[in-house]
Amino acid sequence: MFAPRDPDEYLLDTERRVIRIRRHWAYLMWDSFEAVALIAICVMVSYLLPPSMWVLQNVLWYAALLVVLRYAYQVMEWWVERLVVTDKRFVMTTGVFTTKVLMMPISKVTDLTYERTWNGRMLGYGTMVVESAGQIQALNRIEYLPRPEEFYDTISELVFGDKQKQAERFSMIKAQRAARGKKMVG
Repeated sequence: MFAPRDPDEYLLDTERRVIRIRRHWAYLMWDSFEAVALIAICVMVSYLLPPSMWVLQNVLWYAALLVVLRYAYQVMEWWVERLVVTDKRFVMTTGVFTTKVLMMPISKVTDLTYERTWNGRMLGYGTMVVESAGQIQALNRIEYLPRPEEFYDTISELVFGDKQKQAERFSMIKAQRAARGKKMVG
């Protein structure tokens, strides 16, 4: 009831799911560093204060607790955020308490730009800039993508590839799954 909906629930029966990912764990690196640093400062200052300042020590411990709770919420937001790419559109779901669904049709994509910083190469993430017919879309810049080369190749094939071969491949996969008795997802 209170759990965020699965992104696949927003897909149509006629859509084929191609990619389903969440952002790379490096997305949380700065938040992790910030939380550890703030907790360390609170603990250090608390221990340096004389025992007579117990009220201020308690305030510092409550501040550290708030830092932990804030970080836990950021991790939950990262965990529930999903990007699903189908043969027809990009769908991103975000939000712990209020679900937000961002969508952009694949047919609107006119240009793809793939960026990878030095840190991204070291840790295995990248950024994809998806441009569409002179408009700024909700999903125009997708950062911290894991395995960005595969993502770029797959999206390029969907947008600029041969539609007939994609349809044949999709029908072949559907037939193989039906022969094995498995329900097709996406």
